[in-house]
Amino acid sequence: MATSRDYGEEDEMGKGQGRLPNTRPTAIVDIGSNSVRLVAYEGLTRAPTPIFNEKALCGLGKGVATTGALAEEGMARALDALRRFKKLCQLMQIDDVRPVATAAARDAANGALFLSAASEAIGCPIELISGLREAQLSALGVVSTVHKADGVVGDLGGGSLELIDVKDDDVGKGVSLKLGSLALMDASGRSIKNAQRIAKLELAEAAPLDFLRGRTFYAVGGTWRSLAKLHMRQCNYPLEVMHGYVIPARDAVDFASLVERVDTEALVAVGAISAQRRPSLAYGAVVLEEIIRRGKPSKVVISIGGLREGLLYDQLDEEKRSRDPLLEAAREYNLLRSRSPGHGEDMIAWSDAFMASSHIDETIEEKRLRHAACLYGDIGWRTSPDYRSELALNLLANTPMVGVDHPGRAFLGMAVAYRHLGMDEDVNPQIRSLATPRLMDRARILGAVQRVAYIVSASMPGVLPRVKMLCVRGKLVLTLPPDLADLAGDRLNGRLKQLGRLIGRAPSIVIG
Repeated sequence: MATSRDYGEEDEMGKGQGRLPNTRPTAIVDIGSNSVRLVAYEGLTRAPTPIFNEKALCGLGKGVATTGALAEEGMARALDALRRFKKLCQLMQIDDVRPVATAAARDAANGALFLSAASEAIGCPIELISGLREAQLSALGVVSTVHKADGVVGDLGGGSLELIDVKDDDVGKGVSLKLGSLALMDASGRSIKNAQRIAKLELAEAAPLDFLRGRTFYAVGGTWRSLAKLHMRQCNYPLEVMHGYVIPARDAVDFASLVERVDTEALVAVGAISAQRRPSLAYGAVVLEEIIRRGKPSKVVISIGGLREGLLYDQLDEEKRSRDPLLEAAREYNLLRSRSPGHGEDMIAWSDAFMASSHIDETIEEKRLRHAACLYGDIGWRTSPDYRSELALNLLANTPMVGVDHPGRAFLGMAVAYRHLGMDEDVNPQIRSLATPRLMDRARILGAVQRVAYIVSASMPGVLPRVKMLCVRGKLVLTLPPDLADLAGDRLNGRLKQLGRLIGRAPSIVIG
C-alpha cells in the first residue's frame, strides 16, 4: 500500500498546503463530434485531480452522417477553441499536452484536412483514435474511476457509440457503432421513430450486450450525464455529483421514454442543461432505452471516467495502476489539507487495532471506507469550529472523488462530521438518507473513535502508536504511557464514555 510519503510528506504542522509536490501538470484535449474540451490535471497520478476544465460545444460532427463531411461552421468553432486552449496551456505552464480526435474527424472525408489545421491551432500533433481504441480507452477510464467495475461500458459521443465489457481490471473486445447522438439525429431525419428503428437494428448484433444481463451498464458521455442530471432533479436527489449516480434499469427505461415523447423544453429542470445540448437528449434517450431492452442490465451507473481518464490510466505503470484511487485521493487531501499528514496514517493503524479488538463485524469495503475517512479526518481544521462538521459533510459528499459510490460518500462525510459534531447531535438528514443503517452505525463509531484520537494526540504524528485503545474483557481500555499520563482528564474521559456507549463497553483509562 502506498503511503503519504509517496507525495513528499512533511510531518511539520502547516506544511503541504497548495499543490502536490513532485508532480507535473498534464493536459488532454478531446476533439469530439459534439464538443472540444481541454482538461488539465494536477499530475499523472492514480487519482488525477482536474485543475482546469473547459469545453466548447462546436457540433463538429453535425451533418457528417448525411453529408460525409465536417461543416465549415463547426470546424471554425473548433479551431478557435483549440487556439484558446493552446494559450491557456501556455499560461498554466503545461508542456505535456495530448490532443486526440475521435469519430467526427475519423469518419469525415475532410477529416485529414481539418486535423492538419487543428494540429497547427493547438501547436502539436493530434492522435486520431480508432473506434476500437476509443472503446478500450473508455473502458480503462471506467476501470480507473469505479471500484471493482463489473458490466458493460457505453460511451456515447456525438458521432459514435462504443460498447465494451469490463470486469475488475480486465477489458474485453469492444465495438464502435454509428449511434452517436448527432449522427443518429441526422440519420433519422430528426424522427424519433426512425431513430428507434435504427438503434434497434444497430444494437441487435452488438456482442458486448450479450453478457450484460443482471450486471451494470456504465453510461459515459455528456448526453447521458445530462439525462442523469434531469433525472436527479426530478427525484429531488440530495447530491449534485454525477459520478456513481445509480438509476435502476426499469426507472431508466421509463425516464428515457418520457424524454423521447415530450418536448424537451417542457422537462422539469431542463434549464440546468445547455441549450446546445438539449436537441440531442431525446436521441441519447433512444439509444439508452434500446441498450437496456436488449442487454437487460440491473442498473445504469453514470461514470465520469471515460476516454480522457483512460488515456491517463494507460500511461501509468502496473504498480500505480494497482493502487486504490479512493485512498490515493484521500492521501492527497490529507497531505494538502491536514495539520500533519502523518497523523492520518497513524489513525489508520490505530483504528485497525481498535476494530480488531472490538470484534465489530466489518466488510472489506467498510474497512476501505474507514481508512479513507481516517485520512480525511482533519481536512476542516482551518475552518471555524462551529462550521467544521458542516464543511466536512458537504465537502466529502460533493467533492469529485473516484472509486466510491454515493452511500460511501455519505459514510465518509458523516464519519468526519461526527468527529467534529459529537454523538449528541445528528447530521444532515438528506445526506444521511443515502447510507444504510449499518453504514450509519459504522460512521458514528468511527466518528467517536476519531474524537478520542484527536483529543489525545492534538493531531500530531507519533502519539497514537504509543497510546493503545482496545476492547479488553468487556471494557474499553485506553492505555497511556507514564510520560503522557497528564493527558488523562475529564475531557478525554468524556469522549471515551461517548464511544463506550456506542459499542456497549465500560470505559477505563490505564497508566502503564
